[in-house]
Amino acid sequence: MPFAFAQPAGWFVCLLPTLLLPVFPLAAQSLAPVSGMVSAQGGAAIEAATVTLHRATDSVAVKTEFSGADGRFSLLTTQSGRYLVSVVQLGYARAWAGPVEVSTATVPPLTVVLVPSAVQLKGVTVTAQKPLFERLPDRTIVNVENSSLASGNTALDVLSRAPGVTVGINDNLALRGKEGVLVLLDGKRVPVTGVELAALLRSLPAEQVQTIELITSPPAKYDAQGGAGIIAINLKKDQRLGTNGTTNISYGRGRYGKLNAGLSLNHRNRAFNFYGSYSYTNRNGFQNLAFSRNYLRDARLISSSTQYNARRVDLQSHTWKTGIDYTASPRTTLGVMLSGLGSRLPVEGNNSSTFFDSANQPTLGFVSRNESLLRTPNVAGNLTFRRTFPLDSGRTAELTADADVARYGTDRDLSLTTNYLFPGRAPRLLTSSQDGSLTIQSVKTDYVRPLPDGVRLEAGLKTSWVRSNNDVLFYNTIADITTLDVNQSNGFRYQENINAGYFSVSRTQPKLTVTAGLRAEQTNTAVRQTNSNGNIERHYLQLFPNLSVRRVISETHEIGFSLSRRLDRPTYNQLNPFRFYVDPTSYRAGNPYLQPQTSYKGELTHTLGKLTTSVSYAYTSRPILAVYALENDTLVRSTDTNLENQHYYAFTLTAPLALTKWWQLHADAELFYINFNGSYGGSTTLPGQLGAVLSTNNAFTLGKGWTVDVSGTYHSREQYGFEILRSFGQVAVGVQKSLLAGRGTLRLNGTDLFYTAPVRSAFRYNVLTASQRISQDTRVATVAFSYRFGSNEVTPARKRSTGAEEEKRRAAGQ
Repeated sequence: MPFAFAQPAGWFVCLLPTLLLPVFPLAAQSLAPVSGMVSAQGGAAIEAATVTLHRATDSVAVKTEFSGADGRFSLLTTQSGRYLVSVVQLGYARAWAGPVEVSTATVPPLTVVLVPSAVQLKGVTVTAQKPLFERLPDRTIVNVENSSLASGNTALDVLSRAPGVTVGINDNLALRGKEGVLVLLDGKRVPVTGVELAALLRSLPAEQVQTIELITSPPAKYDAQGGAGIIAINLKKDQRLGTNGTTNISYGRGRYGKLNAGLSLNHRNRAFNFYGSYSYTNRNGFQNLAFSRNYLRDARLISSSTQYNARRVDLQSHTWKTGIDYTASPRTTLGVMLSGLGSRLPVEGNNSSTFFDSANQPTLGFVSRNESLLRTPNVAGNLTFRRTFPLDSGRTAELTADADVARYGTDRDLSLTTNYLFPGRAPRLLTSSQDGSLTIQSVKTDYVRPLPDGVRLEAGLKTSWVRSNNDVLFYNTIADITTLDVNQSNGFRYQENINAGYFSVSRTQPKLTVTAGLRAEQTNTAVRQTNSNGNIERHYLQLFPNLSVRRVISETHEIGFSLSRRLDRPTYNQLNPFRFYVDPTSYRAGNPYLQPQTSYKGELTHTLGKLTTSVSYAYTSRPILAVYALENDTLVRSTDTNLENQHYYAFTLTAPLALTKWWQLHADAELFYINFNGSYGGSTTLPGQLGAVLSTNNAFTLGKGWTVDVSGTYHSREQYGFEILRSFGQVAVGVQKSLLAGRGTLRLNGTDLFYTAPVRSAFRYNVLTASQRISQDTRVATVAFSYRFGSNEVTPARKRSTGAEEEKRRAAGQ
C-alpha cells in the first residue's frame, strides 16, 4: 500500500517570516572597514582574489581576505591610521589602491581593476603554490590540485592521508577518530556510505579534485546530518576566458594495474560558460581476508574455525559532467548541470574454511567460489539561480536557489558455489538478483545579508523527498534442483520527506567574532517490507543550535570556542534488510528498526603563531554501531544497532612549519578517547582506550620545476565498541616536474612503501570472538602526466553548491 506523508507542518510555514526579520546589532563603536570591488578590465567581477591590507608607513601586511563571488571585499583592522590595499590573483598583475584613512567614519569603497600578467610582466612568469594543508579556525583545507602524491591515485587515497581522517576496517570514514561523517561532492551529498562510498571515491581520480575541506564544527547552513563533521570534496573548474582544457593520464602498478584518464573542456565568455568533463577509471586489485572465529556457550568453547577469503576486484567507471552558466546581468546568474556515474564492479572470490570441535578436531571443511557483479547507472541534474542586491557602504546581499533531481540505480547479481570436502555433502549453489532504484528531489533557497557594524545574517529553507524501491530474489540449487528461497527473498520500500529551515547571525569586530545559528528539521519516514506484516513510520521535529566565538588577542594569538548539536540518521543501506553474502559463513544485512543518533559537541581552540591546539568533547545518544551476531552454528550476520550512549574526548595539535626556504612541514597529532555504553545480544561493550592519529607531510622545493612530497600516517591501537583495532599506517613519496612552459606536469609517486596499511582487528561477544587481517593492493607505483591548454586569462567562476545534499549520502546500495 502507498505511503502518505502529511504536508509540511505549520511551524515550517511560520518560520519563513521569522527568517526575514531584521537583526539589530548591539551598540558598539568600532573602526570602519576598508571595502571595495575587484574586477577585470572588461568589468567582470573577480572571485577569490587575495586582498591584503598594509600599513602605509612600512607596507607591513595586517589583514588578508578573499574577494567574494561578486568581486567585493571587506577588511577590518584594530588600529586607525593610513593603509594601502594590494590585490593578487593568478593570471593577473598585482594591483595597489590607496592610501586610505581608517577611523570610525565610513571609508569610501575602493575599485581595483586587474590586468592580465602577460601585459604587465612582459613574459615574466610568477608561480606560487599553496601548501598541501591549510588550517583555518573552523576547518582544515587539503590543496589536492598540485600534489604529486595525488596523481594517479583516487579521492579515497587522498582522504586516507589527510590529517585526522582514517578509513576503517569496513571502509568506514572517520574524522578525528569518530565515525558519522557527512561527505559532500561539489556541494552535493554523496549517496552512499561504507563499502559503496569507498567504491565511489575509488572511481573518482584525484586529478579531478581541487580541494578537500575537513569541517569539524559546521554552521547552521549545512544539513544537521554528520555528527563527526563534514568532508567537502571540491572538484576543479576552469576559470580561464576563451576555450581551455586539461587532459591527464596515469598508470599505476601494485600487484595489478590501475589506469586513470580524463579530459575537461571549458569555454567562457562574458555571458556564458560552457563546461564538460569525462574520466575513465580501470583499477584492478585484490581484497584478502584471513580470519579465525571461536564459538562460545556459557563462556565455554564449543567450536572454532579458520577461514581465508581471496577476492579479485576489478573496478571500471565512467564519470561525466556538463553544464552551462549564464550571466544574465552583472548581478544575476543562471545555471544548469547534468552529471553521471556509471560503474561496473565484478568481484571473484575464493573461500576455504575448516571447522573444529572443542578438542580442536576437524569436523567440517569446504571451499566456495563467490562471483558477484554490481552495476550502478546514476544520473543527476541541477538548476541554480543567483541574484545579488546592492546595499549601502559597498555591501551586497545575495539570494540563491537550487532545484535537484537524481536517480541512482543498482543491479547486483550473486553466485555462491560451495563444495564440501568433509563430511560428504552435495554441492550447493546460492544465486540472487537484486534490482534497486533511488530517486531524490530537493529544492532549497539561501539568503545572505550584511548589516551595519560588521553584522551578517544568513537564512534559508529546504525540502527534500526520497523514494527507494528494492527487490531481491534468492534461489538454492542442490542436486540440480533449484527452489526459490522465500525466507531470504524480499522487497524493501522506503520513503522520506525532510523540511528544514535555518538562520544564522554573526558579528565581526576587530578582535571578536561571534556566530549563533539555529536549524530546524522535520523528518517523516516510512518503511515497508514484502515479507513483513507491519510498516514502520516515524515523524519527528528536532532543533540544532550552534554557537562559535573567536577572540583575536594579537596578530599571532587567538582563541576560539564552538558548541553545536548534530544528527545522524540511519543510511538507506543500514535500513535495507537485504542480505549480501561475502562467503557461505558471512553476510551483511541492514536493520529497518534503527533510530537516528543525536550528538552534542563542544570544542576549544588556541592558536599561537602557527601552532594550533584544541580540546573537544562530544556526547552521543543512541549511537549507531556495526555489530556481529551468531545466526546459527556457522553463520555470522553483520548488521547495525543502537547502543545507549557514547562519550568522545580529543586533543589535537597542528603545526605547519617552514623549516627552510625549500622545506615545508605540516604535522598533525590527535589523542582521543571513545567509550560506548550499551549491550547487544547480552554482550557488553569493551571499555574505551586512549588512541592517537598522527600524520606528517614534507614538501621540498628543489628548483628548476622539481618538487618532492613525503607523507606518513599512523593510527594507534584502539578499542571501539566490541572491536579491538591494531595499529596501522603508511608512508608515501611523490616527485613532480613542471614541463612545456608550465603547461605540462610529470609526476611519479609510490604509496604504502613498507606495506603497513593492512588492518588487523578482533571483536569480542559472549557467543563469538574473532580475529582478522584485511589486506588490499595499496603498495603502488604510479606515473602520471597532465597537460593544460588554452587561454591564460582568468575570471573565477562561482563555486556551485546544489541542494540535494543530505539525502544523497544515505542512499544504500545504489
